[in-house]
Amino acid sequence: MDKYAVFGNPIKHSKSPSIHQQFAKSLGEQIDYRAILAPIDGFEKAVATFFEQGGKGANVTVPFKEQAFALADELTSVAKLAGAVNTLKKRDDGTLLGDNTDGIGFVNDLLANKITITGKRLLIIGAGGAARGVILPLLEQQPKEIIIVNRTAHKAQTLAKLFTEHGNVSGYGFDDLPQVDYHLVINSTSSSMNNELPALSSKYLSACEMAYDMFYATQNTLFMNWVSEHNKAAKLLDGSGMLVGQAAQAYYVWRNKMPDIVSVVTALKQGALK
Repeated sequence: MDKYAVFGNPIKHSKSPSIHQQFAKSLGEQIDYRAILAPIDGFEKAVATFFEQGGKGANVTVPFKEQAFALADELTSVAKLAGAVNTLKKRDDGTLLGDNTDGIGFVNDLLANKITITGKRLLIIGAGGAARGVILPLLEQQPKEIIIVNRTAHKAQTLAKLFTEHGNVSGYGFDDLPQVDYHLVINSTSSSMNNELPALSSKYLSACEMAYDMFYATQNTLFMNWVSEHNKAAKLLDGSGMLVGQAAQAYYVWRNKMPDIVSVVTALKQGALK
């Protein structure tokens, strides 16, 4: 069987092996996919050993996405702009292709949930790697505008400048964020992991049609509940679909087959994937 793996530290919690086994089963294929705990100072060696032993492809999660970026022999345009790689593919000539499927997985989840991006104003909370990875795929859907808000305004502005040639993107701090209608509000920070809220005022939620928390959860996150308190009409989504969507895109990169994600998202939300 073709061998695949996900590298991270920690990695015990990863749902990737179950997700990819579900993909293979649904497509009538068999793969060997496992989670590998890479030492903090030994990622490159662990990946090299895996591919030397016949590995075909790998997913990469925290804290190694930037190291995977440096390790790849060639990068996709999305990975270049994201500045991080979450998918490695060993090609026939032995070189490694680095891709970033987070943004495409995120957009596919929005579209699968009938969320309109085209012509809408998007507010992205946070200016870290999670935000950076989704901006280009979002811009390809031709939104009216993407505004990034961050505790440090300079960081939001610096991130926005990376994408201005691709669309209308700007960055602000929480104190100088424009008071306009934000149709899609996306929390890319790790606040929900700590059961905290980002420093966004509820006054920016009045026109919100959809609130998305990139944090994966089996129940509504604190952020989602907070949005609902201030805007009952807003649709609420967590990162489950993004998690499965980015995995499906990685499967496609490796095997040129796109699995269906809806059934796997359902199983994940129901706690059926161990």
